[in-house]
This record gives sequence, C-alpha cells and structure tokens, in this order.
Amino acid sequence: MIKSELIDRLAEANPHLYHRDVERVVNTILDGVTDALARGDRVELRGFGAFSVRQRPARTGRNPRTGESVSVKEKHVPFFKTGKELRERVDGSRGTVKELS
Repeated sequence: MIKSELIDRLAEANPHLYHRDVERVVNTILDGVTDALARGDRVELRGFGAFSVRQRPARTGRNPRTGESVSVKEKHVPFFKTGKELRERVDGSRGTVKELS
C-alpha cells in the first residue's frame, strides 16, 4: 500500500471527514515521525512498532564491478522494530486481509 492508497482507505472509512483533512492528518503524522528521526529521537507507536536511528560506522567496501576497495563514510540510517501486536496480527492473518478500523 502506498501513501495515497492509505489516505483513500482512511477517507472511505471516515465519510464524515473531508479527503483533504485526512490527507493533512496523514502528512502531519509522517512529517512528525520524519522530523523526530532527523533530530535523532525515537518514535514509538504502541502496538505498531518503534522507529529509531542507527549509526553505521565508516568501513572499507568493495566496488562490485571492479573489486577495488572504496571508503564508505559513517552514516545514520532509519530502523524500524515491529511491535508485538503488529507481529501477532501479521502472523495470525496468514494471507487474509485485515480491515482498517
């Protein structure tokens, strides 16, 4: 599912809300998560999971085409750890579609 599909499904499930308001809410939430991660903060959504930033140290890598050694700089990457409830729902669904409530 992509962001526009999420917005459409939420708008359909909540006909009393304008589509533009649903879109604004989704964008605000995602921007908040992005801004928090950019500051190095951790974002936890109970039952869903936790977003954090992990540091990857500098290392020596290899160019796959030439085999030549290359220096890879240190970097920070986003990391997501699923929550218990999400893991259980995904494992329990076994291919069935869960409706958004």
